[in-house]
Amino acid sequence: MTVADKVTMSRIILAPFFFIIYMYKIFSPSLSVILLWILFIIIELSDFLDGQVARSSDQVSSFGKLFDPFADVLARVTYFVCFAFSGLMPLWVLLIILYREFSILFLRMMLSFRQIAMGARPGGKLKAGVYMLAGLLSLLQMTFAVYFPASTLMSVLKLAAQIAYYGAALLSVLSFADYLSQYQKLIREKK
Repeated sequence: MTVADKVTMSRIILAPFFFIIYMYKIFSPSLSVILLWILFIIIELSDFLDGQVARSSDQVSSFGKLFDPFADVLARVTYFVCFAFSGLMPLWVLLIILYREFSILFLRMMLSFRQIAMGARPGGKLKAGVYMLAGLLSLLQMTFAVYFPASTLMSVLKLAAQIAYYGAALLSVLSFADYLSQYQKLIREKK
């Protein structure tokens, strides 16, 4: 594994810890929120850093092109399951995201049979940014619920998170259409 792949691997290792801390209340609510923020920040930073490390050290690989989005999906679906479980994320949005992510993984798997690696697409990167924003807004809601439960900002945060989740659902569908188009183009080029 390259250094970039190890940075990517950190998301796969940290995601279950996010789930355990969120779901099993093994720490006080205030400590849990702090730990969840730390994990969330590390997960999201590693998504940014692994590509930077791979490009700067000239270690971009077909494996990395598949491993990075796999780690992204695993980490983000983990915290989306948590947020949906507690009602911060609409379940229908989670379902659209799951359908999209599994479909993209299937397309990548089909391409790998032909020795083609499909990297991230611009629409997928935008979608990932909105996923991150929705997760951040959900964590902010949680933070305010624990530390400032009577705050008038709670309704604003809830609305902002819902808008981000609707945007995530829309971008999931649009970016899937883009990936499907790219898949068909790559298949045609390989023939």
